[in-house]
Amino acid sequence: MKQGKTLAQLGRELQRQRLNRQDFLADTRSLEVETNSYGSTLHLSLDSKTYGFGIGELAHQQIAARLNIPYRYYAKMQSEVPALLDRNINTWLEQKPERRMIRVLDGKVRAFLSDRYRRLDNLELCAAVLPVIQEMNGASIESCEVTPTHLYLKVVNRRVKAEVKVGDIVQAGFVVSNSEVGLGSLRVEPLVFRLVCKNGLICKDLAQKKYHVGRQVNASDDSAYELYSDATLAQDDKAFFMKVQDVVRAAVDEAKFLLTVDKLREATQIPLKHEPIKAVELLADKFQLTENERGDILRQLFMGADNSRYGLVNAVTAASKIAKTYERATDLERIGGEILSLPVPRNILPPPSYDVNLAIPEYETISA
Repeated sequence: MKQGKTLAQLGRELQRQRLNRQDFLADTRSLEVETNSYGSTLHLSLDSKTYGFGIGELAHQQIAARLNIPYRYYAKMQSEVPALLDRNINTWLEQKPERRMIRVLDGKVRAFLSDRYRRLDNLELCAAVLPVIQEMNGASIESCEVTPTHLYLKVVNRRVKAEVKVGDIVQAGFVVSNSEVGLGSLRVEPLVFRLVCKNGLICKDLAQKKYHVGRQVNASDDSAYELYSDATLAQDDKAFFMKVQDVVRAAVDEAKFLLTVDKLREATQIPLKHEPIKAVELLADKFQLTENERGDILRQLFMGADNSRYGLVNAVTAASKIAKTYERATDLERIGGEILSLPVPRNILPPPSYDVNLAIPEYETISA
């Protein structure tokens, strides 16, 4: 499992972000974008003043999507004809007015969201779930990180464990993840932690989700204004996070964990049909892996010397530890879980005694 920040470092960063963030609810007619060789700036008119914020990559993508501008064309205008991009954006912001939530961090727009987007922030989430984790007998945070798009807490309970093969022990756990920028719901996903190599496997098909959708914020005029913590909203959030605490308390479900262990044991008996290079090529095509990721997985498959579905799962999760980013490492842990959840092929034959003729199941059955 890829390591991120220590818990203390995570706490300091979340506190820093709290002090440096701003949220606005704005009519799009109070917004204007200006682009030059240094990047794009969003100008926001507020209380007879105009504020300027840089625009992050994700916010650019969200603006393009909301205005129905194909992103490849958007990026082309941005790099080649910035004035044309500004004209497109500003025209549609004016012609199709609506209210949007603008999330700003460190002077840069990080998200361009619906006015119904519910702010479920990382600091409050940690304040709610960390005491629950501390109360769990045998539980500890194995890895944690906050990226530009997500918070991750990866927890392992060392008291809930089983053997997949003799000496190959796995432990139960879960991942709590949240996005403050509109990239998915607050999620609690089962995690399986393999002791022999410290790999993590995320079973996202068993995830619990809480969505960032709330009441539409009322406003009496078309102006922009800054959003602060509202007492009523705080009470709603308190009730919401109490539900999240209940989900976390039930996250290490021994029955579900043993079902996953059964799948892992079953995977040890499912041979692969193609040789390793072809198997990894099929995997790369399905999940859009980079050349580096393809090479890392192939090396791990050879090093593991296990030509079964279990071997492929472990190759993918082992490669996650050397992924370029924490975000991508988590993606690979989820891909490992998707491979594990594939249907069992009919008429499984014993694994071949040689190192070629490895197989991978038909990938059109994978849920992307």
